[in-house]
Amino acid sequence: MRKWSVEIHKAIFTHVVLIGIPTIFFYCLRLGGWSLTGLHLVIATFYLFSAFMLLLESSSAMFRRFATDRYKKDPSKLNQTYYAAKAALGIGGARQPYPKKPVPKCSFLIAAYLPNEQDIILETLEHILLNVQRPPGGLEVILAYNTPTDLPVEQKLQQLAQLYSELRILRVEGSSSKAENLNAAFELVTGEITCILDADHHPAPDCFFRAWHWIDRGYDVVQGRSIIRNHAQNLLTQTIAIEFEMMYGIIHAAKSFLTDSSIFGGSNGYWRTPVLKRIRFNPVMLTEDIDASMRTLLNGYRILHDRSIISTELAPVDFYSFWFQRKRWAQGWLEVGLKYQSRVVRSDKLNLQQKVFWTYLLYYCEFYSLVAIQIIPLVFSLSLVQAKVPAAIEQYLWFSTLLSFFSGVVQTLVTAKVGAIRYPLHYYLNHMLLLIPYIAFKNVIAIVGVYDHLRGYSSWKVTPRGKQPHYHSLLQNSPLPAPTSEPVVLQSTKRF
Repeated sequence: MRKWSVEIHKAIFTHVVLIGIPTIFFYCLRLGGWSLTGLHLVIATFYLFSAFMLLLESSSAMFRRFATDRYKKDPSKLNQTYYAAKAALGIGGARQPYPKKPVPKCSFLIAAYLPNEQDIILETLEHILLNVQRPPGGLEVILAYNTPTDLPVEQKLQQLAQLYSELRILRVEGSSSKAENLNAAFELVTGEITCILDADHHPAPDCFFRAWHWIDRGYDVVQGRSIIRNHAQNLLTQTIAIEFEMMYGIIHAAKSFLTDSSIFGGSNGYWRTPVLKRIRFNPVMLTEDIDASMRTLLNGYRILHDRSIISTELAPVDFYSFWFQRKRWAQGWLEVGLKYQSRVVRSDKLNLQQKVFWTYLLYYCEFYSLVAIQIIPLVFSLSLVQAKVPAAIEQYLWFSTLLSFFSGVVQTLVTAKVGAIRYPLHYYLNHMLLLIPYIAFKNVIAIVGVYDHLRGYSSWKVTPRGKQPHYHSLLQNSPLPAPTSEPVVLQSTKRF
């Protein structure tokens, strides 16, 4: 593919610039008598700090912050006290919560680009309609989609809406993004809680009951946990499955536990509907979810992560899809960081701990790939002049390198402990063996994302879903006559 060839050339160019030019520069400095030991120490400390954060997140994630008021019924008074203390801290466990107030009317809002997701959208809707527990206040399901051409699946969607009165179908004319689809659908949402879903997400039956536990306690957004449904497809999907368990089961959970703050991850997020309608989504941002997260927090609203609220999704099945998905993420995070960092520092809605947390997320994680790669030209230039760093410095370098690798292994082991599902053992073994090349590959993608941002290239590319197993819809078992009414159609507005 031509686009794939262009991406490879950009990767080669950026790495020649980031490795070749610094190697020559460092070599010239060493010839001029500079030892550059200070720079070695800076890079090593950078690795050391990253390892420390991984270990901190992994240890913190062993505590649980799940939606529950109940503690384990145990005849032992000591265990009664132990579980009651955990419940009081909000780290009680994954048991079904029992809200103090009845769950009000809730809405699912699903965004889809049908040419890409026409093969999966019926399965998603039917999963929700057949499996999700109805809150006492009622449930509505709204599909907001865009398509450049009429598709046969649209008739099936209307037929499904005839079977289920909770379902509303909204075709958003003029839309070219998920953000525009969601914004247009806000006119139809009537639930007090709104869950945003991507077209491939299958939420757990008790999702609204768990989310209401926190919303009833004053939180405005509750982000759930995403796990990979097609993990057995190939080695890439297996690796992404473990990565997602780390991301949602450890990293986001730990940061939320430590700072009482989190992000909305784009799907499986549960909002107070008035807050969602006020925040809305910016269609010009590459990561509209992170942009919405920042505006939510800067307006004084609260976001929490609860890893017991499960939703399954589909991972990219090939490197082409993976590349463009992760490049958009990297570029989008950088875009948000540059836009909001100064506001984060000045905000009177965030405490110091949360400001440090968001600065770390927006900048440190984003620029990790640019800084970490500088160890290569440092080592190259050192070998060219046939010199060595002092023994004490060399020991520190080895220590930081080994601890970085060790921290990744520890995080993988903790992931196995807190995993939402029990993956086969070889998934974790493969992940540990592929840890360094996988991180290196993601860093290559992130660097290309930074390069595209500097060039002003911000085209949003839809992640292909790949070939999915054949799904037998309800409509294949009980076909209905053609719809008696036309789908709801709204004209998207480009303004924000």
